[in-house]
Amino acid sequence: MLPMLYIGSMKDELSLGEAAEAIGVSVDTLRRWERAGRLKVRRDAANRRLVGRAEVERLTQRPARHRTGTPASMRNRFPGVVRSVEVDGVMALVEIEAGPFLLTAAITRDSVSELGLAPGVHATALVKATSVMVERDDRTESEDR
Repeated sequence: MLPMLYIGSMKDELSLGEAAEAIGVSVDTLRRWERAGRLKVRRDAANRRLVGRAEVERLTQRPARHRTGTPASMRNRFPGVVRSVEVDGVMALVEIEAGPFLLTAAITRDSVSELGLAPGVHATALVKATSVMVERDDRTESEDR
């Protein structure tokens, strides 16, 4: 969502370039959206496209993101309890029970030592991945109970 300060100072109508910058997309994207009926524009006397403030506000509506409460960049946080620690050489596998989930992290032996990780210790798994895969679970709601 646009910052309130920006929205408050926004003109009633913006040029296509101004609207693209405010929304965070390219001018070409806005032209495609207009052709597809996703964007309402008005043409001025010189036949330039003008985008109304309400349209820009509508297109910048995004769900509020949760706050992490820390300066860490990881947004996916799973607080839980360490269930097991397996150290082998310089690496270790740490299993954390986070609610109904079991997460296994491969971390260094030094990290286990520095964090004081052991079964029963409260810890938070911070997940930042370049790839997350999703699979469909075809169970019905009644099967989950």
